[in-house]
Amino acid sequence: MTRQALERLAAKWRVLLIYSLLAGPRRPAELRRRVPGITQKMLTETLRGMEADGLVERRVLKQAAPQHVEYELTALGLTLEEPLAAICKWASVNH
Repeated sequence: MTRQALERLAAKWRVLLIYSLLAGPRRPAELRRRVPGITQKMLTETLRGMEADGLVERRVLKQAAPQHVEYELTALGLTLEEPLAAICKWASVNH
């Protein structure tokens, strides 16, 4: 069980997207700007996987066409804030 959780979180883009979403809801275009190098395809696939895992919630914004969406961390996703902060601190101290 632990191995599966670590494999899912360690996927290349997940941690970067989670870190970007800690500041609050973001639209996909904003996430692409905050995570350099991620393609639209990988962004979409990763966000869908994170949604299926219960880490993010996709919300349709009530606006005129075309339809706009934003993503926000769920309560489960927010529990990753402390471990990610510890990893970032470790990285800055040991870089």
